[in-house]
Amino acid sequence: MNIKVNDNVLVLTGKYKGKQGKVLATFPKNNTVVVEGVAIVHKHEKARKSNETSRIVTEESPIDASNVEVVCDKCGKATRVAHSELNGKKVRICKKCGAVLDKAYAKKAKKAEPAPEKTEAPKKRTRKRSAKSEEANKEAPVE
Repeated sequence: MNIKVNDNVLVLTGKYKGKQGKVLATFPKNNTVVVEGVAIVHKHEKARKSNETSRIVTEESPIDASNVEVVCDKCGKATRVAHSELNGKKVRICKKCGAVLDKAYAKKAKKAEPAPEKTEAPKKRTRKRSAKSEEANKEAPVE
């Protein structure tokens, strides 16, 4: 299963088609996920103690993992998940833009890529006396 907790996903089919939400829980054995705000069900809770009251509770129920797609943080599109190795670790990658989907390794991936640095040559240090003498030589008329 390519979906992990705290991923943003897009629901592809069913009553909640087109809705995006955060994954609250995953159940790999059943191949299901619980998505925030999707597949809302009402459960009736009976009062178990004398000081409690009976009530109707709304909560999210699991939906099949094949009905959702991971949304890439970088490009903002729903995408299938590719796998690649980065520093000896298997990471999930967006098939559309190539960004790392695993948030823990996304920061390391940025550090691993050498960014072109702008290096300026250090300023030449001159003594005040020598700088004054150079200025005097420049101002002197050349004949």
